[in-house]
Amino acid sequence: MSGRERSSSALSASIDGSVERLAIILGDQLAPNAPALRGLDKTRDAVLMMEVASEAGEGPSHKMRTCVFLAAMRHYALELQDAGWRVRYVKLDEPRNTQTFTSEIERAASVLKPRELRLAHPGDWRVLEAAQGLENTIGVPVQIVDDDHFYVTPDEFGAWAQGRKSLVMEFFYREQRKKLGVLMEAKGKPLGGKWNFDEDNRASFKQTPRVTKAYRPRATQIVREVIELVRNRFPDAPGELDEDGFVWPLTRAQALRSLESFIEHRLPLFGKYEDAMWTGEDVLYHSQLSVPLNLHLLDPRECVAAALAAHDRGDAPLNSVEGFVRQLIGWREFIRGVYWHEGPAYRDRNGLEETGELPGFYWDGETDMRCMSECLRPVLRHAWAHHIPRLMVMSNFAMIAGVRARAVGDWFYGMFADSVDWVTTPNTIGMGMHADDGGDGPVVGTKPYAASGKYISRMSNYCEHCRYDVKQRTGEDACPFNTFYWDFLIRHRERFRGNQRMAMILKNVDRMKETERVEVTVSARKLRQAMRISGTE
Repeated sequence: MSGRERSSSALSASIDGSVERLAIILGDQLAPNAPALRGLDKTRDAVLMMEVASEAGEGPSHKMRTCVFLAAMRHYALELQDAGWRVRYVKLDEPRNTQTFTSEIERAASVLKPRELRLAHPGDWRVLEAAQGLENTIGVPVQIVDDDHFYVTPDEFGAWAQGRKSLVMEFFYREQRKKLGVLMEAKGKPLGGKWNFDEDNRASFKQTPRVTKAYRPRATQIVREVIELVRNRFPDAPGELDEDGFVWPLTRAQALRSLESFIEHRLPLFGKYEDAMWTGEDVLYHSQLSVPLNLHLLDPRECVAAALAAHDRGDAPLNSVEGFVRQLIGWREFIRGVYWHEGPAYRDRNGLEETGELPGFYWDGETDMRCMSECLRPVLRHAWAHHIPRLMVMSNFAMIAGVRARAVGDWFYGMFADSVDWVTTPNTIGMGMHADDGGDGPVVGTKPYAASGKYISRMSNYCEHCRYDVKQRTGEDACPFNTFYWDFLIRHRERFRGNQRMAMILKNVDRMKETERVEVTVSARKLRQAMRISGTE
């Protein structure tokens, strides 16, 4: 069903009669074979889906992000109705909507009087704890079933992590490869003789790349309805929202076309240019599949299978396929495992003890740093950027400038269409900000992903068009990344002294004259004041 000209007016918050079991489908669980629905009877059971303002209001939420979730939910609910399910769908502007997750379930239960509530394991601690408390507040048993969208359950990851001094993604990834038999030769050897091909995946462009544009579905009537709703309901929310800027697949059919487009047109060069950036080219050879994946419109298994099939046909090289597969069976599963293993307090960790505030240009893109303005532009326009701008520009800058980790985590959570707490929090607090030390050392990364402007210059053409000089580290024309990078190393050199991966760069700090260190420190303080970061001194 394309749903192109269908309206969400067919969705109703009322269902005739009582129900035996009520399945709750969350906005990030729109799988074609949803675990919460398995074994239910369409004639006796029903489905509850809710749009509640408390979810959009957890913090500042990009208008596009809110629109993506609501429009995808409405499409999915219509497909459930087409399949014969009774669906109680509560829209955001429904007059009787109480606007919270728990109270809407209570309201539905009071009318439908189910003998059981059922939902798949949620994607964040807050919703899980709310779901676990429903039995006491409503007096109806609640069954929380595994979300088998993922390869590894939280319990399975916990068993793997138990007794380990550190959690290393590479070790986890290798075990996954062996367990799943993915890209493996005989006797447990990796295909091609190596577990990863990172050294082949760091090429930069010498001229404007020629890229086949990503598949872009036409905006449906439902998308247009939700755009108007979000604009009216959240006029002060950050980010842009209009039909021309809407690029996201929101139905199962659209998601499959997105996958097909990536495999055919961009996977072959994805690996080689995985870390590259270029002015005006937001997607390059990346998949842009994180949105339909995190909505569960796509299953990671079918994405892996499609990439492996392309390699078998000779249509995609091993370095590209391995890099893509590693994101799905390695990093994605590892990050989710860390989230559930470390507990709900993880998001408040601030291992580097930074106290600065997030600069205002993260919200409006108004900065004369060309790299930052280029990377923020697609975030503000489409609520997305590929992983190198996220990690090596936006997170890197916030970390070396001394911004408080939770402020960065909240920004990433609110500003990206693919953000769900299980993936956003560990990627930001752990990987991006190196702030997840709970007392026993960092969890996600063995070293901070800190870099100066030299890295950005090597991997992009941004510095060619910037008013700052990437070769200077202090002074009015110095690249702010350089100033903050060296200030970061100076401030934290004792903290990182025992980290062998930091030894070489710290020797450069030790060789600096005291006058040079003071100059860097003073320049960084002035920059923080000018950008209203303050805090860390």
